[in-house]
Amino acid sequence: MAVDTMKAVRFHGRNDLRFEHIPEPTCGKDQIKVSKEANLHEYLGGPGICPTTPHPITKETIPLTFGHEFSGTIEEIGSDIKGDFKVGDRVAVQPIIYDGTCGACKEGLPNCCYNNGFVGLSGWGGGLSEHLVVPEYCVIKIPDNVSLEIAALVEPLSVGWHAVKISPFKPNDYVLILGGGPIGLSVIQALRARGSNCTIIVSEVSAKRKDYAKQFGADHVLDPTVDDVVARCREIADGVGVHEVFDCAGVQAGLDAAIHAVRARGTVVNIAVWEKACSIHPNDVMFKERKYLGVATYVLGDFKEVIDAISEGRMKPEAMITKRIELEEVVEEGFKALVKDKDNQVKILVKAWGGN
Repeated sequence: MAVDTMKAVRFHGRNDLRFEHIPEPTCGKDQIKVSKEANLHEYLGGPGICPTTPHPITKETIPLTFGHEFSGTIEEIGSDIKGDFKVGDRVAVQPIIYDGTCGACKEGLPNCCYNNGFVGLSGWGGGLSEHLVVPEYCVIKIPDNVSLEIAALVEPLSVGWHAVKISPFKPNDYVLILGGGPIGLSVIQALRARGSNCTIIVSEVSAKRKDYAKQFGADHVLDPTVDDVVARCREIADGVGVHEVFDCAGVQAGLDAAIHAVRARGTVVNIAVWEKACSIHPNDVMFKERKYLGVATYVLGDFKEVIDAISEGRMKPEAMITKRIELEEVVEEGFKALVKDKDNQVKILVKAWGGN
C-alpha cells in the first residue's frame, strides 16, 4: 500500500537541516491532527536539546522534524478526544512534552518535568512540516480576530509572559531587560500588556533590535558596548538600581551587569538558555540580599492568557514577524538568514500551507 508523504524540514545534527519528504502521520484515537503554519527559531546554538539518544518520553532521536513555534488548523480528531474541538478550528500548539508522573509534574509543574521535551525538538513531529499529530493538551483554540500568523508567535510570547508572571515585579518598578531579541521583546510586551507603568530599560547591541525595543515599549535603550549599564541603571532608577533584571541574553558579561544593576533585595530572573557554564560570586548576592530566579518556558494556561491579551488588543506583536518564506526555503532563507542577518531579523514565518 502506498504511503502518503509530506514536506518537512528535519534536524540531522548541529548545522545540519534538510528539506525532505517523509511519511505523513496518522491520527491516533487520543490525538489531534493539525495542518500547520510555523514560526522559526535559531538552530545553531543551544545546549543540544534535540536528542542523539532516544528521548525518555517520545522514544525518538535525530533526525527529527524541527519547529516548536507554530499554529495551524485541525484536520482530524481522534475518537477518544473529549474537548470542544472540531475539524477546521484554528489553533496554536503548546509544544511542552511531559511525563505526568515525576515529582515536578505531580506538583503541577509540567514545564519542570524531569524528562521534559518539546514537540519539534524532542519528537512527535514539528512545525516545519505540513502535518503533525499531538495530544489534546497541546492544542489551544484561537479566536476569529487572531490570525494564524500571529498565533505562531504565542509560544515565544508565552515565555516572556510566564517570566513576568512569576517574577516579583510590581507595576511601578524599574526593570532591566538584557537582550532585545524575540524573548526580550516578549518580556517588554508582557509587562505592558499586564497594565504595568514600570520603567523599562533594555540593553542591546543591534541597532535594529534597539528600534524594536522602543517600538514595543522600552523607555530607555542602552548599548553595552558604549554605556556603563550598571551606572546608567542606577542613574535612571533613583540612584539605587532596578527592581528586576530579566536576562534574555545568557552571556557572562550580561550576568555580571545584572547582578550589580539590581538593587538590594532585587531579583535577577534568568530566562536565557545558556550555551556554556557561567559564574556568580555568592557574596555579590548575599551582601545585598539579592535573588536569582530561574524560569522554565511556561505552564499550562499561559498560552490562553497570551491569546486573550492579543485578542483584546493588549498585545500587538505583528512587528516581530520580519520575513515570510515557504517551507522549501527554510534552510537558505530562514535559518541561515537568522544567522547571517540576525541584527535585522526577529522571527521568520514559514508558510507550510495556504492558511491565513
